[in-house]
Amino acid sequence: MFKSIKNKFSDKNKLNIKVDIHSHLIPEIDDGCFDMKESLKLVKELQALGYKKLIITPHIMQKKYPNNFKIIRQALLELRSFLKVKNIDIEVEAAAEYYCDDYFLSLIKNDELLYFGNKYVLFELPYNTYPSNLDEVIEALLRKKYKPVLAHPERYRFLNTVLDYRNLKKKGLWFQVNINSVGGYYGIDVKKKALMLSQKGMIDFTGSDIHNQKQMDSYKDTIFCNQIESLFRNNKILNDEI
Repeated sequence: MFKSIKNKFSDKNKLNIKVDIHSHLIPEIDDGCFDMKESLKLVKELQALGYKKLIITPHIMQKKYPNNFKIIRQALLELRSFLKVKNIDIEVEAAAEYYCDDYFLSLIKNDELLYFGNKYVLFELPYNTYPSNLDEVIEALLRKKYKPVLAHPERYRFLNTVLDYRNLKKKGLWFQVNINSVGGYYGIDVKKKALMLSQKGMIDFTGSDIHNQKQMDSYKDTIFCNQIESLFRNNKILNDEI
């Protein structure tokens, strides 16, 4: 099965990257993979699509997913060991996807963040409401020389216009768009905003944001659509610089 995916990748896949910077493939740690068996399957499928490096980003949300460096590091080591036993040769690292709350702000102030590359920090917002502490969070990250990366900006219902997104860019944010958004996995409104961001050249990173097999199946369809080709043509995607 994976051989046929590799052949399809070389012929038609519109992705131009080897590094994924957003996923939930470490099992039993958030709302991502259920167990090592599921993690193995999804990692193998991403590898078959041409990925050489996966930066896995478990949720950190104080009340719901109280993860920290120690928990994530230990879980990462266990996943690496399991992949090694299964002869899966792919680089696997971990950062985190932080929820924009007061706990996140305290972690920033105490320099207790998991980041990727040159101090890029991935974080997400509530989907329905502009967070009152967002400006404070951004300023705190920039003050500490972190580079704030907003996960899937196309999915927030309170962001709609080009001006909304340009204002966030002016505050110092980098944008990471989900590939599945381009394919319509999250709905037509999200797809329209993802394509708008692509057309305006406002996307800095792409991410799979894969949690499960259903999302993987959608992902494998989406990466062959022409909109993905346009995304990479219109934007300077930084994934492979990590």
